[in-house]
Amino acid sequence: MRIVVTGGAGFIGSHLCAKLLRHGHEVLCVDNLFTGSKRNIVPLLSNPYFEFIRHDITFPLYLEADAIYNLACPASPIHYQRDPVQTIKLGTSGMLNMLGLAKRLRIPILQASTSEVYGDPAIHPQREEYWGNVNPIGERACYDEGKRVAEALCFSYHRQIGVPIKVVRIFNTYGPCMALDDGRVISNFIVQALRGEPLTIYGAGTQTRSFCYVDDTVDALVRMMATGPQVTGPINVGNPVEVTVKRLAEMVLDALNLPHRFEERPLPHDDPTRRCPDITKARTVLGWEPTTDFAHGLRRTIGHFQEILHAQAPRGN
Repeated sequence: MRIVVTGGAGFIGSHLCAKLLRHGHEVLCVDNLFTGSKRNIVPLLSNPYFEFIRHDITFPLYLEADAIYNLACPASPIHYQRDPVQTIKLGTSGMLNMLGLAKRLRIPILQASTSEVYGDPAIHPQREEYWGNVNPIGERACYDEGKRVAEALCFSYHRQIGVPIKVVRIFNTYGPCMALDDGRVISNFIVQALRGEPLTIYGAGTQTRSFCYVDDTVDALVRMMATGPQVTGPINVGNPVEVTVKRLAEMVLDALNLPHRFEERPLPHDDPTRRCPDITKARTVLGWEPTTDFAHGLRRTIGHFQEILHAQAPRGN
């Protein structure tokens, strides 16, 4: 198949491109490099079935393909708050452009939504039927509400026009190809630890997250695309094992055999206190659940950041 991956030079997108190529598909990687990086796709550029297209999907895209994975959107607060208007555009005009392309070509489109559609949830774990608790005018709204609008557009195009859609809600994902300035908790902790800095804990560190290794997340996306037209989602994709932010910090330091040093700061506004997916639908519909041991995934992620920092280190004469 000829498959479009928007956001294909990003963290998850680059892993998805690589997996699709291994499955024998032709891949069109579309990215404007706002948060994506050519570094992530360098190993793919020599593959004759891979093509990189630098493009912003808030502008129309004209090409031929058999399926679309839409991952084009900055996913960490430090990135999506840098340009909140552009973030909202990706969820609205960007989504409209990609749905329009799917409509014209009569092909399925998978929208990479997010656990942020649940906001600061009042129920735990979060099930797909939960409508969420989102501040529509807060600093995170550009991302949270942008993704919620994107989901609404997907289902409107499906109901009114019959566009085949697949919606997945991705929870915290980690692994190689994360950026140094990613701004998410696991990358922040690893980079601070490798630089010999105290780890920044917001609040008391009692807020929880659940972490899914990127290979597992990508496997779920591919499985979702392979389902029949009757499967639209949304389906949660994530690890159902909760860990507190403080415990995560301790695990990172322990993996590097470093002393526990922390710096506490006030909790950011609208930061969710608990986040954990109910993956019953993923298990029953996709036959999927995460299989990567966290300690193994953490070691591989640490190795990725060690390589980046080593490459950036000044060289002697």
